[in-house]
This record gives sequence, C-alpha cells and structure tokens, in this order.
Amino acid sequence: MARLAGRVAVVTGAARGIGKAIATRLAAEGAALAISDVNGGGLEALCAELRAAGAPAASFHAADLSLEEGAQALLQAVQQAHGHCDILVNNAGGGVIRPFLEHTPETLRQTIDRNLWTTIWCTRAFLPGMIARQFGRVINIGADSVHTGTYSHAGYNAAKGGVHALVTGLAFEFAKEGVTFNVVSPGGVLTEDLQAMMSDDPETLQKYRMSVHPREVARREIPAQRFTEMREVAAYVAFLAGDEAGAVNGQIHSINGAQWMM
Repeated sequence: MARLAGRVAVVTGAARGIGKAIATRLAAEGAALAISDVNGGGLEALCAELRAAGAPAASFHAADLSLEEGAQALLQAVQQAHGHCDILVNNAGGGVIRPFLEHTPETLRQTIDRNLWTTIWCTRAFLPGMIARQFGRVINIGADSVHTGTYSHAGYNAAKGGVHALVTGLAFEFAKEGVTFNVVSPGGVLTEDLQAMMSDDPETLQKYRMSVHPREVARREIPAQRFTEMREVAAYVAFLAGDEAGAVNGQIHSINGAQWMM
C-alpha cells in the first residue's frame, strides 16, 4: 500500500547520500517529490529514478538554502510544480569537520550556514502553507555526535544542536495546527564518503586524517559493531512522514546501533 499517496514531500540536500536515500524511500511510499541541493548536478537524473521508484511526480530546484531567498525560491518552485508541500525533510547540511581551534571564521560560518540556517529558512518558508492546510510533517536530520561528542565535531555539533533544539520549540508552538516536528538523529552512517574511508590503503587514512580505521571505530564504539545503513535512516523518516505518526512530535530519534542511549 502506498502510505504516502497524495502527499507532496520536499527533501533538501537530496543529490546524494542520506538525502537521496530518503527521497527514494518516500517515492516508493507513493509521495510526489520535490528535491533540492546546492549543487544541481544529478538532480534531473534523480527525478527520473524517483518516478521509476513509484513517485507520481518529481521535480527539482537547485538553490543555496542557507539564504532566505534560496528557500523562498524553492517554495515558489514547489508551488508551481506541485501546488503545496505536506512533508519537509531538512536534510541539507555538511560541515567542515576539524579540531575546533583549527577552524577559521569562514569554516565556522559555513558549518552553521549549511546545517542550521538551511533548516531555519526552509521551515519558515514551508510552515505557513502547512498551517493553512492543518497538516504537515517537518523532519530534520540531526546528528548523534551532539550527544557523543565525537572528536573534531564541536563546530558541527553547535549547528546540529540548533537543528535538534528547533523542533522542541516549534512542536510546542504549532501542535494544535496539525503540524509535527521531529529530528532523526543518526550515529555513524555508511554513506558514500564513509564507504570510501573503509579502504585499507594507508593513503586513504592519511587523506581523511584518520588515526583509527572506521571498522575499528565501529567495533569499539557501536554495540551493533556496524554503521547504520542509509536505507535504515530513510525508513524511519518515512514512518514519521505518515499519518500514523501524528502523535509523535518534538522528539529526537536516535538511529545508532545502541551507540548512545537515554
């Protein structure tokens, strides 16, 4: 059964990785898709893949969503292509990961802009329409490093911590409007980048400035002794996007193989 049939989903940062996996899963659940990324390369091809996966319609719009005008331009593109948005997945992100004192003002701003401001501007753009229809699902992609304190992630965690905190205030403020706000907070995810790091080539370890191989990290730090698959993150997002998740609101949902628990 197409659980999301008749719904329109917007997924940001969808050109690759977790965002692409989420868009593909929502398409398989029957949602129409609007995808966006700061880099437009590959978005058109992905739209064809989404239609093949079951999406009744798919559109794309390349934009810098860390700017208010970029988010507003995406809103206009979605309205033109689909009329409205029911599900907003704020996945756009990617920070500069480095020891805190090695950051520059520019790299810190990039990290905050890519993660927190993209989420703020897109939520502000699409929320009024959801309120008007008395239905909406806003799902932010966070990071469990906010809790675990992973090395070199202080700047990134500052941004993702804001992404986490945003939903609690929004859920409290708009619960009566039929709109829910949640965070899906992965631990280590086997993205394309992490897969590249899994090489045993010493040059790869040096390239990514890793002193410990990722497989050893998984063995030592994750009780499941493996990284989370992108499809597992996408499946959880799909659940939160559905009608049956209407009472789930203002929560941080960790997906981490029991690496961190509360």
